Amino acid sequence: MAGNREERMTVVADLTTNLLNTINEINNVGTNIWKPSIEYTAEDYSHMMVLGNEFKLYVVMNLMMAAGMIQLTRNLACEWGEDGIRVNAVAPWYTKTPLVKNVLKDKPFLDELIARMPLRRPGEVEEASSVVAYLCLSGASYVTGQVIAVDGGFTVYGFK
Repeated sequence: MAGNREERMTVVADLTTNLLNTINEINNVGTNIWKPSIEYTAEDYSHMMVLGNEFKLYVVMNLMMAAGMIQLTRNLACEWGEDGIRVNAVAPWYTKTPLVKNVLKDKPFLDELIARMPLRRPGEVEEASSVVAYLCLSGASYVTGQVIAVDGGFTVYGFK
């Protein structure tokens, strides 16, 4: 990237205030009605289908965004490393937040979920935020270009 360190720092600040807000909006678009499908009314189906059709674009964008964020993390680490700027990402799996509380209340789903994680439980917010805190410490000064999964081992265990 052409330019000096101050210009790169401006780009970093811009990314954190604009791009990450956009990603958050995209990641929080989905909806569902949490009850057995035989109990859905016509209105329930209509609500989900309208949102579902609009949501298809967001699903594709979300998948592209995830892959793009991984590559962006790597590229920026290479480009900005010469200026001492480290770029990393944290990729949490199911973490106990308000966004997934209804999903985690579904016992059969939760049982299937934890069966695929060596630690056998969803994550806590503090566990993901602790990784972010670590990356901000001087002890992580040689870590760059990494996407760190905070997933209870899901990515190494997967769909067995």
